[in-house]
Amino acid sequence: MAILDTLLRAVTWWNGQTLNTQFYTWRHGVKVGEDDAGNTFYQSKDGKRRWVIYNGEAEASRVSPEWHGWLHRTWDEPPTKLPLPHKPWEKPHQENLTGTALAYAPPGSIRRVEPEERRDYEAWQPE
Repeated sequence: MAILDTLLRAVTWWNGQTLNTQFYTWRHGVKVGEDDAGNTFYQSKDGKRRWVIYNGEAEASRVSPEWHGWLHRTWDEPPTKLPLPHKPWEKPHQENLTGTALAYAPPGSIRRVEPEERRDYEAWQPE
């Protein structure tokens, strides 16, 4: 199984880090922190580059707003040093669920497990 994992990492980028990324991170990266999803964040030793190693599938919406701001240099300090204040009405971060079984399906949608019967629509019937 280890040989298959190594081969997949050598030729795919969506299953975590590739071997090149792992080597670059080992040589030039300094670990800055981790988020709740298990993603690990790094910056170069000179502080010019920032990147994330995803825990699982490489999906950008899995990065929380705090870390997204740090990655894109909206602020200099990572959330591990200077956490963002949260409002009491804010919901926790959720990745984009489009295309998954957990995606939103409005009432009446055929994608719902138990579609609701519509009572606000009457189909046209020819006379």
